[in-house]
Amino acid sequence: MAFQRLQSEIRREQIAEAALRLVGDQGMKGLSLAALARRVGIVPSAIYRHFKGKEELLDAILELFQKKVLANVQAVKAETRNPLEQMRRLLMRHVELIRENEALPRIIFSEDVHHRSSARRSKLLGIIKSLLIEVESMLREGQRAGLVRKDLDPTTLALVFLGLFQPAAVLWHLSHGEFDVTRHARRAWEVFRRGVEESRVEKG
Repeated sequence: MAFQRLQSEIRREQIAEAALRLVGDQGMKGLSLAALARRVGIVPSAIYRHFKGKEELLDAILELFQKKVLANVQAVKAETRNPLEQMRRLLMRHVELIRENEALPRIIFSEDVHHRSSARRSKLLGIIKSLLIEVESMLREGQRAGLVRKDLDPTTLALVFLGLFQPAAVLWHLSHGEFDVTRHARRAWEVFRRGVEESRVEKG
């Protein structure tokens, strides 16, 4: 039973990934279980074994987004113990997450998430809050290590950190990729780092 449950979870995630690609190609209006079945190459009834309808599918996409965000956090923590370097890497991973999943902004800012489902809106809020908590924790650790200025409020800085990317992601999305969000993130990070880093700390 446990194996079957695991297989079902893996299949649900695969379908959610395919749904992201479908929305990236056709927009939210193109998202339907029938279209998704064609994309995956299975009969619609196979989709219905995992999802009762579009609403459950959207929930699964948000769960997938949450999993990817938290995986990025855990990855940077495993790669380096330097809190500022963790944040830099997290920023660039977040950029790549959106670039590789063009549909995410469409879904996150869609009517289906923001207005038609309070539970889904709360889920998205929870994801953002969890990310803010992780970033704030990195900043506090940086302050304890003497890497980050102690006169700055970590809670405020965490929100400023997210602002390095979120508006740029909107520009990237609206310009259909013409705006170079990766270059912006690199430059924005340097501005942020200079502002928060203790003056005695040398770069690198």
